[in-house]
Amino acid sequence: MPAEKQHVSPDSSNDKIEEVPKDPPPKDAKILEVTNADLALALSTGPPLKATSIASLKLFAILTVAFMGSVANGFDGQVMSAVNGMQQYLDYFKIDGKDAGGGVGTVTALIFGIYSIGQIVGVAVAGPVTDFFGRRGGMFTGSIIIIVGAVVITVAKTQDYLLAGRFVLGFGVSITTTAAPAYVVEMSPPQWRGRLTGLYNTFYYTGSILCTGITIATGRMSSTTSFRAPLAIQIVPAGILTIFVWLLPESPRWLMATGKTERARAILAKYHGNGDTNAPLVALQMREFEESIGLDASDKRWWDYSELVNTRNARYRTFMMLLMGFFGQWSGNGLGYFLTILFKNAGANTQERRLVLNFINTLVSASGALLGTSLTDKVGRRTMWFWGTLMSAGMLAVVTGCTAKWGAEGSNPAGANAAIAFIFLFGWVYSFTYTPLQALYPSECLAYNTRAKGMAMYSFAVSCASFVNTYAGPIALDRIKWKYYIVYIAWDIFECLMIYLFAVETKGRTLEELDEIFSDPHPVRASVAKQKVAFVEKAGERKFVSVDEA
Repeated sequence: MPAEKQHVSPDSSNDKIEEVPKDPPPKDAKILEVTNADLALALSTGPPLKATSIASLKLFAILTVAFMGSVANGFDGQVMSAVNGMQQYLDYFKIDGKDAGGGVGTVTALIFGIYSIGQIVGVAVAGPVTDFFGRRGGMFTGSIIIIVGAVVITVAKTQDYLLAGRFVLGFGVSITTTAAPAYVVEMSPPQWRGRLTGLYNTFYYTGSILCTGITIATGRMSSTTSFRAPLAIQIVPAGILTIFVWLLPESPRWLMATGKTERARAILAKYHGNGDTNAPLVALQMREFEESIGLDASDKRWWDYSELVNTRNARYRTFMMLLMGFFGQWSGNGLGYFLTILFKNAGANTQERRLVLNFINTLVSASGALLGTSLTDKVGRRTMWFWGTLMSAGMLAVVTGCTAKWGAEGSNPAGANAAIAFIFLFGWVYSFTYTPLQALYPSECLAYNTRAKGMAMYSFAVSCASFVNTYAGPIALDRIKWKYYIVYIAWDIFECLMIYLFAVETKGRTLEELDEIFSDPHPVRASVAKQKVAFVEKAGERKFVSVDEA
């Protein structure tokens, strides 16, 4: 009977996946269905990680500091939406509202769009800074720049100062959102990676909830404090990141790439191996680091982006990263910058009601993000992405129909409320799907040597897509109002087709093991394929024996 080739395990002394005859496994053998046998063996034979252990709690605290990069981004994403709906802000900066429920037109387009331009410019330094100074250095640099930008827009007295501050904010956020998610995905144990990295982006709503809640109270003030106070609070998360970032351990992959092997091993042992430097999961990851991380790779050359496109493997990884970058911004969430205007279109005719609805929508969206994050490692990235995008198109279609029929002032209140309810449902579905995936999926798809520069390019893609949203949005809403929603519905359907044809599944593997997926002639098919293996333990030797291809 022919022998079947198996992979060597991380600890060859006791745990093996070796070349064995394809005979039926013992009747009492434990049968598992896995995507990657090496990782499954390491997790099955090594010390289990407990979420309540001291080391795990320390890891969660460490990652919470990194999450402040997402909180800072969440502050800006929602504070401008809320502030743009305040008459005090519109009057002070002489911005046209035309009774639309918030600022619209070219000036508003510039104020929102300049933030994206700052992000685009920031891409030029985000990757090199994160590669050269480490993930902590990137987070520190970005947070300092965010603080400067937040101070400028808080004290701004003219549109010019407001535009300058928004540009600086975007520049800083570009660096932070390159370094922070890379740090989180590289520090997270493989079996928790989906939830922890998804939680990074879910912290966006911590900033959003604080901002939208505060604007309800400050919106009742007649002074400029009504909009300056929410703008100033953006300083807080960036300040926390600035103060505590140097107390965090550096990414073990960055340490390995800079020749600090033992420090990398010690960090992996502490947070992935229950303190055991010989734990199978630690041994597996160290072996994979040595095989995949180059000491002279392009991450050591600030100007070299060639490894993003120089092989078929690299091009597919980059394609996946860009797909998430553009789809994550063009699935309908671009309307979120102008929610007060959507609520006005749907029949909410007072400023306070629109601000309250904006706050409620943030709470609803946050609940969707939390649920999506908790299911990321169970449902899988590809499945969640496809069905979530399809449901987003459905929710927007209902919003469009309800707004068209009952959005006019004096129309049936029940119909207007239905439109508002489906705006909430769209926010929930979008957040369930995209909030966990936006930081997780591109970070997973990129190889270590290109992760920082790749995430910078991801930030560039997001910024370009956001610029289209924020510049075209207020102009389109001013001219064609609710008909603008139809563009997103059609695009979401196109997205579903692309996701089905090209998106790979990344759960169930270490970051380095994904290389075999992207090197396969059929990456999608390889990513969803599973194999059945039998866990056999005999005479102190543990191994996986392949049963068949599932």
